[in-house]
Amino acid sequence: MYNYYGRMNIKLLFVLMIFLGTSCAQRNLVYFSDLPTGSAHEAPIKNYVQPTIQPDDILSITVSSLNPESNVLFNNVILPATANNGNVIAATKVSEGYLVDKTGYINFPVIGKVMLAGLTKEQATDKLTSEIKTHVKNPIVNVRFLNFKITVIGEVNAPSTFTVETEKINVLEALGLAGDMTAFGKRENVLIIREQQGVRRATRINLNNKDVLNSPFFYLQQNDIVYVEPSNREKAAEINPNNRYIPIWASIISTLGFVIVTIYYNR
Repeated sequence: MYNYYGRMNIKLLFVLMIFLGTSCAQRNLVYFSDLPTGSAHEAPIKNYVQPTIQPDDILSITVSSLNPESNVLFNNVILPATANNGNVIAATKVSEGYLVDKTGYINFPVIGKVMLAGLTKEQATDKLTSEIKTHVKNPIVNVRFLNFKITVIGEVNAPSTFTVETEKINVLEALGLAGDMTAFGKRENVLIIREQQGVRRATRINLNNKDVLNSPFFYLQQNDIVYVEPSNREKAAEINPNNRYIPIWASIISTLGFVIVTIYYNR
């Protein structure tokens, strides 16, 4: 009888130790934790999509040519002074960018309204170059975004809105700008909100899984919002002062259990 109840108590003790161990287990804080350790992972990049121009974007558009007067005209500058030979000796820029209106047009000097919404930078450059060629010989046109920005909020160390000069950024780089996630951020459940062409989409990605590298949401688009959801249970447990001694008691009980089991089986 003693043997029976003794073995039952040992089993209950094992169950208690397992419960304490699992209750104190930490969450997976490793990005792409399913990648094999020590091996290379290679895959072609097929999920990067060049950003397209949207209403309310602000564009920097510069025009260069062999004609100084045309350069001044198309680059929205005024001429406060000229030399005797007519060449420009001073100029002041009066525009900091071109706003894409609600219908997708910009108002460009000389050529007037140009529809750019839905085009990439390269497509917009080709279109403007074609239009300007009717006024200037061999123009060189450069287009870039002035307000390509993304927002990172939630369980990160430095939530904020960031302007991206390169116009190419992935979710890991965005988290890096925000100081990375806190220990309470759910890496397996990151929400990305995207607005394009009047449609708002929201999706969740799992940064513990390597498959996210191929997700269309791995690379961010302008005005994307990245929200890192908190793990409320772990955060509440960390904040609650009554829980600070749980790991200590769990360690003590586990140690006592090991000692008891060792003594029992060595009798």
